[in-house]
Amino acid sequence: MRAAPTILHLDMDAFYASVEQASKPSLRGKAVIVGGLGPRGVVATASYEARRFGVHSAMPMGQARRLCPNGAYLIPRFSLYRQVSDVVMALLRELSPLVEPLSLDEAFVDLEAGGVAFDSRGARETGERLRADIRAATGLSGSVGLAGSKMLAKVASEEAKPAGLLLIEPGTERELLAPMSVRTLPGVGPATGEHLRRAGITTVGELAEAGEDELVRMVGRSAGAGLYRMALGLDDRPVVAERDAKSVSVEDTFDVDLHDRVRIRSEVQRLADRCVRRLRDSGHSGRTIVLKVRRYDFSTLTRSETLRGPTDDPAVVREAAARLLEGVDTTGGVRLLGVGVSGLADYTQEDLFAQSRAAEPDGADGSDRTDRTDGADRTDGAGGTGGVDAADRTGRADGAGGEAVTSGAAEAEAEGAHGVAEPSAEPEPAPERRWAAGSDVRHAVYGPGWVQGSGVGRVTVRFEQPGSEPGRVRTFRVDDPELEPSDPLPLVGDGTESGP
Repeated sequence: MRAAPTILHLDMDAFYASVEQASKPSLRGKAVIVGGLGPRGVVATASYEARRFGVHSAMPMGQARRLCPNGAYLIPRFSLYRQVSDVVMALLRELSPLVEPLSLDEAFVDLEAGGVAFDSRGARETGERLRADIRAATGLSGSVGLAGSKMLAKVASEEAKPAGLLLIEPGTERELLAPMSVRTLPGVGPATGEHLRRAGITTVGELAEAGEDELVRMVGRSAGAGLYRMALGLDDRPVVAERDAKSVSVEDTFDVDLHDRVRIRSEVQRLADRCVRRLRDSGHSGRTIVLKVRRYDFSTLTRSETLRGPTDDPAVVREAAARLLEGVDTTGGVRLLGVGVSGLADYTQEDLFAQSRAAEPDGADGSDRTDRTDGADRTDGAGGTGGVDAADRTGRADGAGGEAVTSGAAEAEAEGAHGVAEPSAEPEPAPERRWAAGSDVRHAVYGPGWVQGSGVGRVTVRFEQPGSEPGRVRTFRVDDPELEPSDPLPLVGDGTESGP
């Protein structure tokens, strides 16, 4: 514990939803829900307007629609969220070299290490200045907590929400924490909270009064001792500037269970390619390939294979993932697939040919294969194969179940007697273009806009941009040649533009 509140915790307010409201003027002040839009999608973030209806993160999207039928339901736009996050994190690093990001929208900062604050007055001034700088640079609000420890700074930022600042003076920690729910403390989830409630402990003050010995008896030595220290406001963890990524992964949840083995193999190959792209973007290679399969009955199996050396070659990862899939029974149906790479390194094994050979049975080549069965479907993505961030864990953004594939048998039938495909009598129609709600588009006449919805061969677009007045809505054919997907526009600055 520090003698001055010089640890800062920043938590952006309803980050994904706030970015969407800032970029879409017609949604400001309205209920916005961001997440997977398919039947099995979950809520990634809900705006404060939506939270008044009871919508919250990790809630099934179907339940959110029942609670808030008139809300705006949008796909996540992670590329834009990362751009905004980069701006915010750059502002934090101007304050101190010790910045510990927890996610795209949350981080700890050691103000003493940056020489910007050594007492309560300096810490408060720095926190207020940071909030103003974030507002000017992004148009968004963030909540700031200041305290002598990381735990208390995080508690303070949560209490300050939305768009506030709370400073906990050293010496007042126990008084502040005492009336709060035990769920306020990090690591106290629903199960532990219910266990404590049955013992008559519902507040942090009651937790402290119970004493360490009683808590150890109730929840075990490690957890009990930790709970008691947190109830007293004690936390000596330092702010750590860099967190080494342990794994990189992607996964998709499908609207309808997959039964076709060819389709499942194709999805695994596609996920392997996406995983390698993310792996390369992070500047890593990896030795262990992980396959995750969640079956029709919600049981989750994990298979892994350790290579002879680290790789970022997509062919190697695809082959390893395919081998792992061969050992999984998918006859009952598959609702989720994931591919990950762990054992990360910052170099690549040169002998890729040796790695890509089929693994010997029974782990003779040193491969590591593990199984895991979970009884529940984790909706918040926490049960994934691990990753640098949770960006890909809300399911397919457009709610789709994957891409169509053609089996080898069908391809063989399409060929003529001499192995040359015969021309069809009529050209096959082009696949219908899909427009996901919330995605960015540009029209040759009306300029930039975003998709409000699509169906029955039509797509409805609202033409507006950050900083503009709410725009007009127009409907087009889904195959309108003048309508094209586009990149997001910056929330602030000189990125705004007008249609022709």
